[in-house]
Amino acid sequence: MLCMVLVALALRLAVMVFQYPEQLNPVRDHFRFGFEIGRVARSIVQGKGFGNPLFEDTGPSAWMAPVYTYLLAGVFKLFGTYTKASAVVMLSINCAASALNCLPVYFMARKSFGDRVGLWSGWAWAFFPYGIYFPSEMIWPTTVATLMVSLLFMMVLYLADTDRLTSWILYGLLWGVTALTEPGVVSILPFISLWACYRLYRDRKRWFPCAVTSSLAFFLVVGPWLVRDYLVFHQFVPIRDNLGLELCDGNSADNSYLWNKQLYPGTNRAEGDEFKRVGELNYMADKKNQGMEFIRTHRPLFLKTTVRRIVYTWTNFWSVDFPRVADEPLDRPNIFFCTLLTILAVLGFRRAYRASRAATIPYAIALFTFPLVYYVTHNEMRYRRPIDPLMVVLATIAIASWRSPKRAILG
Repeated sequence: MLCMVLVALALRLAVMVFQYPEQLNPVRDHFRFGFEIGRVARSIVQGKGFGNPLFEDTGPSAWMAPVYTYLLAGVFKLFGTYTKASAVVMLSINCAASALNCLPVYFMARKSFGDRVGLWSGWAWAFFPYGIYFPSEMIWPTTVATLMVSLLFMMVLYLADTDRLTSWILYGLLWGVTALTEPGVVSILPFISLWACYRLYRDRKRWFPCAVTSSLAFFLVVGPWLVRDYLVFHQFVPIRDNLGLELCDGNSADNSYLWNKQLYPGTNRAEGDEFKRVGELNYMADKKNQGMEFIRTHRPLFLKTTVRRIVYTWTNFWSVDFPRVADEPLDRPNIFFCTLLTILAVLGFRRAYRASRAATIPYAIALFTFPLVYYVTHNEMRYRRPIDPLMVVLATIAIASWRSPKRAILG
């Protein structure tokens, strides 16, 4: 397994050498370097606190979650703000997280489907194109969150067989850290946790104390940040406050692409001025109202766009017009690869379901629940990355079954 991780790390670092200069683009005051997270990290280093996510001082912010933001701020403090050294360090952290993900992929696949699938899945992740490209392409918490989701998914497979409270407490603590890294991935938490609790209930083990202790551990971690937000904004903020903006950006009259840049304060000067004038929380609330009003008055268009977002999630296909093909030359290859991965995962799920229905249930739960929020707000290619390890496991089953149709692949 060490060899697996080292090979994966070497591949990712090799690609990173060619990718890191993109982070050093000075356009828009280095906004490409971490985007809003980079802005907030710079604000922390400058002594202005957790705030100012755009181009001017706009005060305290809850736009970003704290873990990755403070990690970037620490790197800025040590290696300089928007420097080459900071870019290399942050992308190397991403690459290391992606390489280490070989381990939970191996253990989750082995637990569910046996040693052979576990080994093949671990190596498949080591060479997985998205697992190589994205960690070295963007300074963003997606890759770290993907590792955390894999660890949590692996843990829940084992927790379904044990009522040891210390293990469940650790599970809750890690979920809390994950929520403070990338809150969007928490959508699968209640569902896979309920599945594990049901397994304990079925086996006449202590499910209720496990559920309570893991929940308390989760809130023990996220609680201080929720208190911070309440003290700063004088109202409850669920870790991040940008859901209204995401809803509005993805649901407007212009759906030629995934989201409407004219409604985003980072690309439209008028929106940026409004953001500064009314304040972050009021701006986000206004955007939520605009999004909900558009959905209410344009229901057929909303349903059509939602279907397009669902298709995009699993195929990377948005439009036959390819409106950004000049800016996104990899769009067409991504459609092919993403669609192929989905087809293989479906075939692998079917093969695994026939062999062991119980083993496939947590995979179905996670893959169904995770993208729901993106179906109704807006989607981007990187949003699906946290569930890629599960897709790789299922796709590996399909490939392994095809290569050895007469041998017992599962079990």
